[in-house]
Amino acid sequence: MFFRKDIAHRAFRAPKKEAMTYAQAGVDIQAGNDFVERIKKAVASTKRPGADAEIGGFGGELDLSQCGYTEGPILVAAIDGVGTKLMVAQSMKKHDTVGIDLVAMNVNDLIVQGATPLMFLDYYGCSKLDQASAAAFVEGVAEGCRQSGCALVGGETAEMPGMYRNDDYDAAGCAVGAVTPENRLPQTSAMAAGDILLGLGSVGVHSNGFSLVRRIVQSAGLTYDSPAPWDNSQTVGQSLLTPTRIYVKSLLPVISQIKGLAHITGGGLLENVPRMLPDTLAADISYGTWDMPPVFEWLKQAGNVDPSEMCRTFNSGIGMVVAVDASKADAVEKQLAASEKVYRIGRLVRRELGQPGCTIADLSSWTS
Repeated sequence: MFFRKDIAHRAFRAPKKEAMTYAQAGVDIQAGNDFVERIKKAVASTKRPGADAEIGGFGGELDLSQCGYTEGPILVAAIDGVGTKLMVAQSMKKHDTVGIDLVAMNVNDLIVQGATPLMFLDYYGCSKLDQASAAAFVEGVAEGCRQSGCALVGGETAEMPGMYRNDDYDAAGCAVGAVTPENRLPQTSAMAAGDILLGLGSVGVHSNGFSLVRRIVQSAGLTYDSPAPWDNSQTVGQSLLTPTRIYVKSLLPVISQIKGLAHITGGGLLENVPRMLPDTLAADISYGTWDMPPVFEWLKQAGNVDPSEMCRTFNSGIGMVVAVDASKADAVEKQLAASEKVYRIGRLVRRELGQPGCTIADLSSWTS
């Protein structure tokens, strides 16, 4: 086939342009490679049998036969983020603790199904990669993995110019675990009226309700550098960045002795406890049976937040709820008390049609 080259050839002659590069577009590949080298040690520290915890492959693999699961375990996966707590971290320029939060939000969701966390993957998205900030974040993720006994097998660091403002970034994580059929939770068919509810204390706000927290802090005329009204040993930001408690290693030894677990996240006690219960049972919780962290007293007062709204938005001092047979409650409580603050907060009762799945008696007395 022949094409004439003399017709309008000047019209199609493009002007010479400067050669464009990925770096000029805002993505520095070498910086990404340097970042990988920087975090290799932290990732390798999470190694466990069955997972090599090495960076470089296209995906993370886990050999279940090397993890003690040889007869058909059930794999359990969870994915979550940290929400607007990231905005506090970015304002404070402190990024490691939210890495721990990211792991906690996922592995605590695995343990409530009876699963042992095995591996974790993280996603970190930003407009311009700041190696120091990103490395601190991954160090926090690695610390969360060490606390929960799972391997950090992979992740994605996405540098997307124009996607985020200035130094903002977002993060998400995915955890995978395994459980044998006999240890699956919740065991709803075994639950009965009279079962005891144990509450494991939280260490503060954890990672939920921060949109309301930030609004209250702002309306109170405070900054994250202000002394915390509820803790004069820390600033507001330092206190709020206390990482979410990871309950995995405390709960694994008692999994076979309990009937259900509820991770108290968004929705608080009122919304999360019913998630582990059959429709025929409800949780009857008594306000005042656990120690309320001062930060919640301050948030309630400074924001004029109704008690029921507090218990639907925040963990309000209880990070995990355990359902256990009354005959085993003493033994389980004693075992958990070796590493956690444990409170008897209520019991299971019959649930009539139309009744809520969780009530908190005497909640109206929370007036301070």
